[in-house]
Parts: sequence; C-alpha cells; structure tokens
Amino acid sequence: MTQMLLSTAVACATVAAVAAAVMVWQKFHKHSHCDQALVLLYEFRHACATPLYVLRHISEHVALEMQAGLNQPGGSQLMMLPTFIEKLPNGCEKGLFYALDLSGTNFRVLRCLLGGPNARVIKQEYEVVAIPRALLLGTSEELFDFIAQRLISFIKLEGPEFQRGHNWNGHQIRELGLTISFPICQTSHNTGILIKWTEGFKIADGVGKDVVAMLQSAMDRQKGFQIRVAVLINDTVGTMAGGHYWNDDVMVGVILGTNTNACYVECNLPEDIQTKSGKMVNIPFYTLPVIYMEWGRFWSSHLPRTYIDEQLDNESVNPGDRGFEKMTGAMYLDQTDRVVRAEDCAQRLRHSDHAGCSASSSIHCGYLEENRAGWLGCDRC
Repeated sequence: MTQMLLSTAVACATVAAVAAAVMVWQKFHKHSHCDQALVLLYEFRHACATPLYVLRHISEHVALEMQAGLNQPGGSQLMMLPTFIEKLPNGCEKGLFYALDLSGTNFRVLRCLLGGPNARVIKQEYEVVAIPRALLLGTSEELFDFIAQRLISFIKLEGPEFQRGHNWNGHQIRELGLTISFPICQTSHNTGILIKWTEGFKIADGVGKDVVAMLQSAMDRQKGFQIRVAVLINDTVGTMAGGHYWNDDVMVGVILGTNTNACYVECNLPEDIQTKSGKMVNIPFYTLPVIYMEWGRFWSSHLPRTYIDEQLDNESVNPGDRGFEKMTGAMYLDQTDRVVRAEDCAQRLRHSDHAGCSASSSIHCGYLEENRAGWLGCDRC
C-alpha cells in the first residue's frame, strides 16, 4: 500500500515539474509578442504534457524499481536505504528536546517543549548561526568545537518555562536530534560515517569518521551541561516525522525543493537489508522500517523529457545521473528558463527581430511563490 502511495507521489512530483514548465510558458506568453517565440513555447508546453496514462506508467515503473531495490542491493536505480528509525513521534511525547540542523555553511539549533497529546508544542525557540569561513578550511575538531560552543551558549539561554519542562528521568542529560546535509553512510540510528565534505567545506580530516562521535566528543569537552546525540536523520525523514507527529496516517515524506527526495514506511521489508557501505544488517522485528529512497536517481522513458532537459543534463557536472531530480529540482528551474530564452533569441535572430532579445534574466522568487500558490490551489503555501 505504501509503495503505491510512493509511486503516486512520483507522479505528483512529475506534475510539479510540468507545472514549472507551464510557469515558464506563462511568463514568456505574457511578455513575448513574437509569433516564432509563441510557437516555440507551445511546442515546449506540449512536450511536457503528462496525461493520466503517462502518470500511470511512471507510477508502475517506480514501484518496480522500489521492489527491485529492496530485493537486491544495487539492483535498482533507487538506493532504498534503511534509516534505523524505531518509531515515529505521535504527539504523546513530553519534555524538552533539542535539535541541531547542520546544512551548508549555516547551522540551526532549536529547543522545543512538548506537552503531550493535549498541549502538543508548548513553546519552541531557535537560532541560526553562520559558520566562519576560516572553519570551512580548518579541521573537523575546530568545526565541531565551534558548533558545540554555540549550542552550549544557546542552552544557557534556556528560560524557566523550558527548565520546568525537563523530563530528566533521574539523569540530567539533554537529548539532541542531529540532521546533517553531508553525504554519510548510516549504520545505526545514531551513527553515520562521513563520506565527503560538501557544501563549500574543504576540511582536510573527518572523512571516514562518525559525525555523531565527532560532535559528541566536542560537546563532552564543554563543561557544565550534559548532552547526548539521540538520533541522526536526514531532512526527508525529518519531514515525515514532523507530519506523523500531527497525523498518525502520515507514512511518506517528500522533499520538493532545491533537490528532491523521499522516504516511506515499508511494511514488507526483508529480514536482511544492505546499507550504502555494502554491509548486511538485520532489522529487528520491533523497529519501524523507514526506507530512504534517493529517488532523485530515478529515470523512466515515460517521463516527459524535452530537448531542454537533455541539454541541461549534458551541461551538468553529472551527465546521465539523477535525471528525475534534474526535472523537478528548483536548482534547475532557472536553467530551464535560460535555455528557453536562448532558443527564443535564436529564433528572433533568424528572423531579424532583435527587440527584447536577452537570455540573461532570471525568475524572481516572488514570481515562484505567486505561481506555486496557484498550482496548489491555495492562497498561501
């Protein structure tokens, strides 16, 4: 059942990609008075069409890839990785919890006071911290020491209302959830081996080490507060967990942003499943089998790929890879706009119409927000 929901979600994501193409078409249609340009845009819009039978083919293909990835490690475009999540929040949680989101050259620390099914989220506070450029080129110890210091400074501002909400259970240890954007190989719910520094970091060491252990060691070097990294997750699993907190029926998490990804609860998981490192692990029967898909790698001949998608793929740093992500991720939308404008200019030059010929403009964020609300049928999203 959940796989059917996920395959349907892929179709919905495809519709989102088509909506992006329609947005480009709408913008050009509004500002262009050139017959050749309008013909170009009509052809582009037609090439992006996804009638119901196409969406059904896409859904069937992704369901097959999902099952293949579960049955045989490496046997699918989709990685189908276990996340080692034992259970999802359901609104009954009580107490004070901390979170650290290390995404790019900024990180965010957050504290949240939960009051159970009646009060839910009583209060929350957060702080965004920019990482100094020198630390992007330093050592892993310097980086995590800085993060730990700012986390401790944030904890020191913990007000009386938060302190009264502590659920110590006899141990004065604060629990921290960690989200990290670097590629990692996760081997347990609170263990992740760093594969590579990305996001502008050029740190010499740390690769091959456990990011949780490095952060935990840095926090242990700080005096006065005891903090334990309780869980390591990625943003996709966090999205699903946040939805499940408010609604027990939520079993799928989907990211449609700069990039795209998905996770879901798998009800028919094999007893043994292979991690990204190739190690076979046994999933205990009592755990909740949340599977992280890496569905940006998905590709199907049924996807409405245009000559623009082919050009963007050829110009990318990873041609032939992550085809679905290149059709749905926001980071590629401005490139789609650029290619359409370039073709528009070429058409005008061929017909000696130089008026308004520019391929260097971009799509304003406000325009994206305005159109996104229209696609989703709501006033504010």
